[in-house]
Amino acid sequence: MDTLNIAILGCGTVGGGVAQIITEINHDLSIRARTNIVLKKIVELSPSKASERFNLPLGLFCGGGKDLTGTEANEYIREIISSGEIDLVVETIGGKSDFVFNICLDILNSGKHLVTANKALLAERGKRIFGAAEAKNVKIGFEAAVCGAIPIIKTIQESFTGDKVLSVSGIMNGTSNYILTQMQDEKLEFSEALKLAQENGYAEADPLLDINGGDAGHKLILLIKLAFGIDVSKEDLSIIGIENITREDIDFASEIDAKIKLICYAKKVNGDIYATVRPMLVKNSNFLSDVSGATNAVRINNQYSGVHFLVGKGAGSTETAMSIVSDIVFIARYGDKIQNIPVNEESNLAESHKFVFPYLISFQTGNIPGTTGFITTAIGNQEINIETVSHNRHKGEKAMFSVATMPCTLGQIENAIQKIRSEKPGMLLSEPKIMPILY
Repeated sequence: MDTLNIAILGCGTVGGGVAQIITEINHDLSIRARTNIVLKKIVELSPSKASERFNLPLGLFCGGGKDLTGTEANEYIREIISSGEIDLVVETIGGKSDFVFNICLDILNSGKHLVTANKALLAERGKRIFGAAEAKNVKIGFEAAVCGAIPIIKTIQESFTGDKVLSVSGIMNGTSNYILTQMQDEKLEFSEALKLAQENGYAEADPLLDINGGDAGHKLILLIKLAFGIDVSKEDLSIIGIENITREDIDFASEIDAKIKLICYAKKVNGDIYATVRPMLVKNSNFLSDVSGATNAVRINNQYSGVHFLVGKGAGSTETAMSIVSDIVFIARYGDKIQNIPVNEESNLAESHKFVFPYLISFQTGNIPGTTGFITTAIGNQEINIETVSHNRHKGEKAMFSVATMPCTLGQIENAIQKIRSEKPGMLLSEPKIMPILY
């Protein structure tokens, strides 16, 4: 039986989970891989803490188990990259800095396979990384980069090779879903739900990338590459987060039998890719509306096999680590038979104002008679059919209400709002919120 020697860079939450799984079920993994999987080296600044947390022998750590300076850790990383003994490197340092980017390039250029959960790096700087892998005929495993324990990468890349993906959508950020669930079920304000998420370990001290849609955007970019074979940049992707969702928005959603979810959405229509990350109102008849807490769920619609759902934990030490170990076994067993993401030319996404959905538009206006009629008339004048108008909610001199439309373009709605502003400059007290409705 052949041997695959592994090194892990970083032994924090994810890297430590990888090392723990490899050491605990090494025999089983080697049988599945048909190759002896051997963990040779771990580079970690604080080995004693990692050793105690994950029950790992100190002898696995570079430096014999003593704490390392950044300079010392970098020297050990360079030794691993230049070593002819190491076949595969797991990168769990994280981030998209030049330092990490260059480490990944050097790993691949040295002829070693790379496995990583680094979605930000692959989404924003992946073209050169995948290009280097192709040039050296080595493989990149990145199952853990999208939705943690859910095998969405292999499902699209391997299981659906006999089909054609028409659309990919879903809940791909557990933190935002936990916050919105608490707002829905416990009637909390956004700030209260965010604080609870941080206290329970679902949100970082700095939760910006989770609540502004950035983390979900990275995942969607990778799925677009896989499903549709094109490269898109984060700058081209329409991304709106959940930080401005209010209790009133949750109530408006309930009125139309829906729940608000941060949805990643990509659909190919006549060669154009319509893609966005934004809060959407998911009808309660849609399976995604029942996905609560920090759970992730992905919906894939195929031309021949129809609709599929994959649901599971999108984060966590052993959950994410399991996906990394799965990639290790896969590379060990199938080697050069694995296909990396092709390096394609960049493709422009369809402009967001062309997106066709039913929409819910929420307005905040002065408490003045005739306002609702004027606004709904302005919407109708853009050839938008209105399905329902909510009850008005009054707060002092302010009124809030929402309008649910039949399918139309975002551009039509934007034109209606522009007309309202031009004809009644003081009518709208804030920017209307526009959220697609998913049936």
